[in-house]
Amino acid sequence: MLKMKSLLVSGLMMSGFLFGQTKEKDTLGERTLDDVFTAPVKKMEKPLPLSKKGQVFAFFGWNRGAFSNSDIHFTGNGYDFQLNNVSARDRPTKLGIVYIDPSWFTVVQYNFRAGYFIKDNLALVLGIDHMKYVMNQNQTVDFSGTISDSKYAAMVQNGQVNLSDEQFLTFEHTDGLNYENVGLEKYKNLVHKKNVDLVWSYGAGLGFMFPKSNVKLFGNERSDRFHVAGMGTDLRSSLNLVFWNHWMIRAEAKAGYINMWDIKTTLNNKPDKARQDFVFGQVLAGIGYTFNTKKYN
Repeated sequence: MLKMKSLLVSGLMMSGFLFGQTKEKDTLGERTLDDVFTAPVKKMEKPLPLSKKGQVFAFFGWNRGAFSNSDIHFTGNGYDFQLNNVSARDRPTKLGIVYIDPSWFTVVQYNFRAGYFIKDNLALVLGIDHMKYVMNQNQTVDFSGTISDSKYAAMVQNGQVNLSDEQFLTFEHTDGLNYENVGLEKYKNLVHKKNVDLVWSYGAGLGFMFPKSNVKLFGNERSDRFHVAGMGTDLRSSLNLVFWNHWMIRAEAKAGYINMWDIKTTLNNKPDKARQDFVFGQVLAGIGYTFNTKKYN
């Protein structure tokens, strides 16, 4: 009898051990499945427009500009003088098909941008600002300096010269006042909807001036050629409305400073030249396209 009890107790202990092992295995199995189905899945989200490293955008638009008065200093054979507080304006092309005809796009006051996001929300931007600067012809300005030619020296009366008859000077950068620049721009997404994003940017730029200056001084043949004449710098801010993650409408405002110390005034390379510096303001608007250079799931 005692022997049978011993066998029964031994059997129960063995069965308990076996069931315990089976339960533990089942529990481990359940934990493994839970881990498989509940573990977070990492995926690379598609970035917002104008926000992530590797994105690129291109933009083309049109501008209006304004310029502060400036002192223009002229030097050359037989003259060394300065016209003070000279006013100027831009020259927008009349609205028409010229604004959308590719063969005429350089005629209008245009802007081009190409940007690459070197970091999240920070873009390196290359730009061309094709502005037009036209001296107001109907003005009388203060004069200081010397002119050896008696004909043009006689046009100076009481320390002033009247420019309205165009005989003394015509002066413009109309092909144009070209500001070739590189800038850094920071972007912030303000509104994010299914197919529309509103993005704000701000930044600064620096570049060189490559004008085609149309100058006629003292009846000489007009100087009309492209030339690196100086440098410029600017601060800028824009609002970008992006549709379907790609198409962009951009409106931008900028203010800057231009210093040109080597403006060609006659067909002689040397020593005839002029120099001037002034502050400018510009507003522009146009269309663009943005795309990713990286793949996202």
